[in-house]
Amino acid sequence: MLAVVQRVSSAQCSVEGENVGKIDKGLLVLLAVGKEDSLKDASWMARKLVNLRIFEDHNQKMSFSLLDVGGDILVVPQFTLYADCKKGHRPNFSKAASAQVARDLFYRVLDFLNEYPVKVQKGVFGARMEVSLVNDGPVTVIVSSDKG
Repeated sequence: MLAVVQRVSSAQCSVEGENVGKIDKGLLVLLAVGKEDSLKDASWMARKLVNLRIFEDHNQKMSFSLLDVGGDILVVPQFTLYADCKKGHRPNFSKAASAQVARDLFYRVLDFLNEYPVKVQKGVFGARMEVSLVNDGPVTVIVSSDKG
């Protein structure tokens, strides 16, 4: 799994003008599922996201996690993170999981996140979405469950 994680002061996701997910302080996560990913990756990713220490302490050091600051999380499916742009000009998505596998594991990540005391919001799998955010910092990191 690949995730682009952004520390935000607010973020929202809408489909056809309707708000489907909105958070205040927390994390906006663009999440992609790869061909080799499994339930183990889904569990690992959820645990990593809520424990990732990217919120600042009083010394402006990244010492606090989402759990520590009581933040929210908005997870948006984003298969295009697996785009391979090395050859030609059209991205190749051969490393992305099939739609059905990706859908199942995306929702399993949400299930695992819901086991933690955080407000979980989500985008709509397979929909054309509009995402807006106020990146705090800005802080943006990439998290990967890939073994290689």
